[in-house]
Amino acid sequence: MQELTTQYLEDAIEDSKPYASAGNVNMNIPNFDETMKDRLGVSIITTDQDCYTAGDFKEYVPMQSTSKIIGLMLALQDFGKDRVFQNVGMEPMGDFFNSISQLESYDTSKPFNPMINAGAIAIAALIKGQSVENRFNRYMNFLKEITNREDLQMSETVYEGEKANSARNRSLAYFMQSTGTLVTDVEEALDLYFRMNSVMMCCEDFARVGLFLACGGRSPKNGERLIPPHHLRTVKAIMMTSGMYNSSGHYAVEAGIPCKSGVSGSIIAAIPGRMGIGVVGPAIDEKGNSTAGGALIKKLSQDLNLNMFGIE
Repeated sequence: MQELTTQYLEDAIEDSKPYASAGNVNMNIPNFDETMKDRLGVSIITTDQDCYTAGDFKEYVPMQSTSKIIGLMLALQDFGKDRVFQNVGMEPMGDFFNSISQLESYDTSKPFNPMINAGAIAIAALIKGQSVENRFNRYMNFLKEITNREDLQMSETVYEGEKANSARNRSLAYFMQSTGTLVTDVEEALDLYFRMNSVMMCCEDFARVGLFLACGGRSPKNGERLIPPHHLRTVKAIMMTSGMYNSSGHYAVEAGIPCKSGVSGSIIAAIPGRMGIGVVGPAIDEKGNSTAGGALIKKLSQDLNLNMFGIE
């Protein structure tokens, strides 16, 4: 088995960078441009708190869909699994992450899972709080706790961009309201969802979220368990089956580790009992996954024997 070292990570970055040419930068995200296409960074933090970094690991990008992990954990804490999955399913979906056709085409109008946009909006509607500001403060406080970063911030520019390009997400939310799936204020649920997506993080921050999932949901500050094991199992299972959009089956086979991607090129991976991985590679494929980042995740899984379905 390959030893995890900084030199190995630097070599893995160079091996994976050429895959960026197969992707494109999401120009709908403010301040994203073609100069970012070849950037690729990674951080790995082990359960012993050893941190390894390589490439463009200081690159900050908005969380985008990686925020769905945090939202799901909060909703599970607030209401429990049975109540949460009355509003959203737990099945994989072959359509695109922002598809509305699934809501119209099946016997139930609830979203297939919490990792697609409709599902994440339904989850945002469940997070407890007296106002959007209060709910978002809960989200930020939880995120700061698990990343051990008090200076995390939402980008106002990205937030305004999310609202300006929200036609599809608004249609999803109002359709769910019309079928009774979304029973809270639609605009508040959307606003919280946009804010969550707009928090800026780097590879180490993403890796710390992965580590939190990998090491029993304990605070890096004091070791206190913040999320019970049964909720962590639920989140990691959903990540495995649905976290990489409609390429989740491919990554389950080729990498075999729970991952969640975002259209900013971010990826969070959690290897239970071993490590958290954070990747940023802004060039994404048509399904929304980082092309170079995805190649890197698969390489790390193979070289470091991370596949949960069997160690060779």
